[in-house]
Amino acid sequence: MSAQVSYFGIRHHGPGSARRLVEALDALAPSVVLIEGPADASSLLPMLADPAMVLPVALVTYAEDDPSRASFFPFAEYSPEYQAACWAVRHGAELRFIDLPASDRLSQNANDENDAPPEVDDAIARDPIGALASAAGYDDGESWWRDVIEENPSASPIFSAVADAMAALRAETQTLSPQEAAREAHMRLETARAGKEYDGQIAVVCGAWHVPALQADHKQSADRDVLKGRPKSKIKATWAPWTEPRLSFAGGYGAGVAAPGWCKHVWAAQGSADSSAIWLTRIAELMRDKGHFVSTASVIEASRLGTTLAAMRDRPSPGFEELRDAAIACLCFGERLLWDQIATDLLIGSGVGAIPENTPLAPLLEDLQRQQRLTKLKPEALERELSIDLRSDSGLARSTLLHRLTVLDVPWGLLADAGRSRGTFREKWTLCWEPEFAVRLVENLVYGATIADAAAGRILAVIKSEANLATLAELVRQAMVANLPDAVDQGIFALERKAALTSDCPSLLAALPPMADIVRYGEARAGAAEHLAELLPRLAVQSALALPYAARNLDAETASLMRRQILAADSAIHLSELSPDVVRTWQQALRQTLADAQVSRLIAGLSARVLYAADQLSADEAATLLGKMLSPGTAIVDAAAFFDGFFDGAGERLIHDSPLREAVDGWLISIEEEDFVAHLPLFRRIFSVLDRAERRRLMDALFGRTRSGQARYRLVSDANSVWPRHFDHITALLNAGAPK
Repeated sequence: MSAQVSYFGIRHHGPGSARRLVEALDALAPSVVLIEGPADASSLLPMLADPAMVLPVALVTYAEDDPSRASFFPFAEYSPEYQAACWAVRHGAELRFIDLPASDRLSQNANDENDAPPEVDDAIARDPIGALASAAGYDDGESWWRDVIEENPSASPIFSAVADAMAALRAETQTLSPQEAAREAHMRLETARAGKEYDGQIAVVCGAWHVPALQADHKQSADRDVLKGRPKSKIKATWAPWTEPRLSFAGGYGAGVAAPGWCKHVWAAQGSADSSAIWLTRIAELMRDKGHFVSTASVIEASRLGTTLAAMRDRPSPGFEELRDAAIACLCFGERLLWDQIATDLLIGSGVGAIPENTPLAPLLEDLQRQQRLTKLKPEALERELSIDLRSDSGLARSTLLHRLTVLDVPWGLLADAGRSRGTFREKWTLCWEPEFAVRLVENLVYGATIADAAAGRILAVIKSEANLATLAELVRQAMVANLPDAVDQGIFALERKAALTSDCPSLLAALPPMADIVRYGEARAGAAEHLAELLPRLAVQSALALPYAARNLDAETASLMRRQILAADSAIHLSELSPDVVRTWQQALRQTLADAQVSRLIAGLSARVLYAADQLSADEAATLLGKMLSPGTAIVDAAAFFDGFFDGAGERLIHDSPLREAVDGWLISIEEEDFVAHLPLFRRIFSVLDRAERRRLMDALFGRTRSGQARYRLVSDANSVWPRHFDHITALLNAGAPK
């Protein structure tokens, strides 16, 4: 090579590395800048210097035939690679990536190789900076790197010193993995190729760990042998917005930093004599936003304490730890809890990057950006609440977009209180953007090129393969709230066909609530499926006809599941305002279920409760029924199950219904003490729905207390009665949490 090659070993996302690198590039003035990154994405590299590019962003590469195989290469403003790219564009230098192509990394065989467990568990290879820090007497690599690189006033010997240190460490490590060996072989070959093509200085910017391997003499033929036969796959690459939280270790990013917010501050405040004061002022600002009083004098005192702590710890200047301890002592009054309230905003941040409009994007990503502009929804990395009024065009557009993304498995928004908000004009969402959502959108390209087309295509594919009636009904509801009319029509057709062939009662019962939601949503959304007006009653009748037989001889778990389904179905039937004939058929099925001796006692009790609530059982009939079902001749297990079905969630009826109360009272008195204690958890659950005032009123009604506070207790003349033995249990049960 006629060109001279200089190697700069950096730390990814290190602001000190970035600053020293820019200084070194200014001094070297290379004509070629080579950067560690996928070689087949080099054409996108100059876009980093576009003024419209707002960091952080990530280079996204994905396999054309399987977008789920994707890789991210994040860049922050303080990333050395980003600064090197900007330097090259500003100075007209040739700019390239030199690492293994993404087509190699994303091939299926390469993925299998990467997923295989490493042959050697080498602590030095995993964390070389941590190893150097330990050798220098530091507790962690962050502190050592900051003192040696970030705060070191001498620029010229740093990169050569780091290279020497890495060479010593590599001499102590075991054999590299095949993937690492291939990466370094490719970088050496690309560097040699650039040396043949260009004269002058060449700057190679790579992770510090690789510098010794790139500087070492290797035959190009040997490197080609290492790369020979490696699999390839067709790939696509683009830029995507990234988030500040995903630049941190805590976000799961292996090459991340502990505190992106601190790194951003270090980069922005470089050369400033007031760096500590700027950071402490930021802390004070966040605390004031949280409603805490922070005086200027406290900030000054914290600055002094930080300087003192740095001197005591033999640090060149106050760093993150010193300023954190000073802030806790002077601004948080020694309360770590106050610090924790602002730590996430301060150290991690919530910023989301942005990419230029001319960036080549996957069609779905382009459509998402267009929809975000239209709905005025800005992606943010921290959770925020959004309230939507579906009666406005803008609110409906926002809701539609969020529902369509949910269909595409891109949960940018999570619907709060989804069960209670259905059928209303308002929705509450919790929004939080995650970078991997971009890849999930790319994966959905097989269904369509726009958000609407892809959502419709995906939900239609599921509808065609779905055999469960309840799931089909839920899919139709999702399609309707996402405003996907073709999917709604085909989903209803599938529902009708499946319902005609289904006699399974649990499936029929489970299908009623989502179908009722569809009808209710018609009040707030255009295009609701009015032709469900015939299907829903038919399913309700089918459910009623199948119920008495399906409720027979159930085990406890199945009976509990059917109880929830019956309650939901009963609510759906009434809220849908079906015809009196349909409601009457449903109530007749409940009566038949109640009268069948083979039906689970839990379901029988629930049937009686639903009929009683609908005024299909009078108070006297209900009391007589309870007296029969809870009579001493009834097995305690069956009686308890009937009691559970009748009163679970409806214990307040005992306050107002004296016949019911007397029947329950007589049953409780008749129970043997051992059985009573065994069923205490059931009784506690029944009475837990009562608040303190209701429990007090129930006790007054049970014990005959008058308004004057005097009680006339029912006398128990039978000496063999177990009532006195239960008295303490019942009193404690009803009095739990009630005022004395």
